[in-house]
Amino acid sequence: MEYAYVKRIRDLREDHDMSQRQVAKILGTSQTMYARYERSANELPIRHLIALCRLYHVSADYILGLTERKE
Repeated sequence: MEYAYVKRIRDLREDHDMSQRQVAKILGTSQTMYARYERSANELPIRHLIALCRLYHVSADYILGLTERKE
């Protein structure tokens, strides 16, 4: 099952011209684990969701696909 956040976190990363390795470093995880989030192989932990919201200046609702509004 692919969750809405999978596409959103990939799109946000690409829109900000960042590599998986760069985002993983910000999250304090490995590039391999971050790639697993983008493939829906592992669920995104809440602490990483919060960090991504701060990094990209978007709401959790946006990343989770509950709204189309970024803020």
